[in-house]
Amino acid sequence: MKTYKNIIRTIVALTAISLTTSCSDFLDEEDESNFTTDTYFTKAEHAESAVNGIYEPLVPITNSGFGGGTWLMLEFATGLANTSLGQATNIYLVKDLINNSDNGYGSSFWNEYYTGISRANLAIEKIPEINMDETAKQNYLAEAKFFRAYYYFGLVRMFGNIPIITESVDLTSEQLYPEQASPETVYDLIVSDLTEAENSSLPWRDESGRVTLGAIKTLLADVYLTMGGYPLQKTENFQLAANKAKEVIDSGQYTIFDSYDDLHNPATKNTGEYIFMTQFAANIQSANWQPAILPYNLGISAYSAQTGGIFSTNEFANSYEAGDKRAEEKQFYFTSYSLEADRSDSVNLGAPYIFKHFDVQANEESAQSDLNWCIYRYSDVLLMYAEAVNEAEGTPSADAYAAINEIRQRAEIADLSGLSQEAFRNAVRIERIHELSFENKTWFDMARWRKAYNPETNQLEDFVGHNFSYLPNKALTERELLFPIPTSEMQNNPNLSQNTGY
Repeated sequence: MKTYKNIIRTIVALTAISLTTSCSDFLDEEDESNFTTDTYFTKAEHAESAVNGIYEPLVPITNSGFGGGTWLMLEFATGLANTSLGQATNIYLVKDLINNSDNGYGSSFWNEYYTGISRANLAIEKIPEINMDETAKQNYLAEAKFFRAYYYFGLVRMFGNIPIITESVDLTSEQLYPEQASPETVYDLIVSDLTEAENSSLPWRDESGRVTLGAIKTLLADVYLTMGGYPLQKTENFQLAANKAKEVIDSGQYTIFDSYDDLHNPATKNTGEYIFMTQFAANIQSANWQPAILPYNLGISAYSAQTGGIFSTNEFANSYEAGDKRAEEKQFYFTSYSLEADRSDSVNLGAPYIFKHFDVQANEESAQSDLNWCIYRYSDVLLMYAEAVNEAEGTPSADAYAAINEIRQRAEIADLSGLSQEAFRNAVRIERIHELSFENKTWFDMARWRKAYNPETNQLEDFVGHNFSYLPNKALTERELLFPIPTSEMQNNPNLSQNTGY
């Protein structure tokens, strides 16, 4: 516990050089008391500090308030979420299929992820020059390469043709106004970084919350699986995805939790099912998505902000199989809760809110959440493996059935068996949608499958032409397969071309 709090507490002495830089008078002034990137990297502590700073851009993505929150963008793009937060314009731009390049959520993803890339580039460039223990040096470099891959993986899936920057940038750099690269070129860099990071001596898991070998191999499995689908359709990568997921499974380091309660229990973070998480600590850097998942001002929480920012559509919450434990009250969703003023009394919330992210202690007592935000958990790996094996081998194997059925057994629904490749493909896709709901996974899956989920029929439909349940007269088009490059980036960099339709 101490180490991840140290990560959170660390104030990085470096100022990351951003993709775009504004000029003002202070740029002409010098302060010899300040560190520069040329003088800072002299000892092991500086390497640690630099790498700790690469974790930080994960944090703002989950921040939520009356303006909504960046992470909501990926959920409203699925058509499976609803809101009662009227003033959050960015939500409605995505939810109602009228998105544009002024959306602040897209801008936040772009800016935070490129900040992470900038910091990773600086670490990768400068840490090799430090005289320090060689094993520790290689492990810090592996962490930096993991993050550069992770941030590029998010950006290329969201925005398509994006700039690749692999060096630190200043006002004289050739990469100050970079050109866009093809998705294939971006994926080549991602795979290169991750395969290099695999060669480190990082542990399989680390309860402090740092990057591990398990996280690296899980991300690589996800990358290979995505490359097998759209837009690259490199189907040979399905076997590579299966192999990487199997390494994680065979490591024996991860197990699914017995209870869904453990998915929102601060005591379980970085243990059991969790492979990699954004780190938070109550009263230091508290998790700040609780306001978004609370019903609008119904008085159920100790939080003063209760925004009604996101909840499941009724159609989606009702789409789980009969008897599925995940659909039971206070498992994945909740429709009533006790009142903050009188815990012996309760109120109907009017919609299925998201219980899998709900911090009970913070909401009932402290208004300071100690939950981490999950980026990868073992259930995801099991479903990656089942999907990849089916695609690679042309039929579901016994191991593929075992992987998906482990998820279904916890949900107390019947095992799958005897399915064709196509039937198993549809089953594992729908299982991913139900198991990983509201974890920023489903839209990425929709884009790589070119399929969208109809909760009313429990069927997958072609992405283009699909109607959200609340928008029966407006269908998804090819434009919704990507988000628009932010207006500020288009204005600042003349070498960028906007995505089609925006």
